[in-house]
Amino acid sequence: MKINLLVIRTPNPKALAQFYEKLGLQFDYHRHGKGPYHYTTQINEIIFEIYPLMKNQTQADHTLRLGFTVSDLDQLINNLKNNEVEIVSEPQQYEWGYVAIIKDLDGRKIELKNKV
Repeated sequence: MKINLLVIRTPNPKALAQFYEKLGLQFDYHRHGKGPYHYTTQINEIIFEIYPLMKNQTQADHTLRLGFTVSDLDQLINNLKNNEVEIVSEPQQYEWGYVAIIKDLDGRKIELKNKV
């Protein structure tokens, strides 16, 4: 089994897509049929989408934790600092890799792991 779709919801999809673009992602803005407009990108075999909140939602789920493998963690962290992104944990070596943790605009923690 493989994961092939990840959808997150936010009160401000455009701003959140712009945030994730700082990590190197590129989004398309579209909709399926009569559904809401949303942002979508493909990361390897996974479709990653940013949707607006559902009508019954008042806030985004900030307990979801995401992880991305990046090619140059130190350079990315420096770029993110220059763009005033919240750094929760500076890059450090763990048994599973060289990792830093940041937060997105909705408060989700994002683990950035340096590609080996």
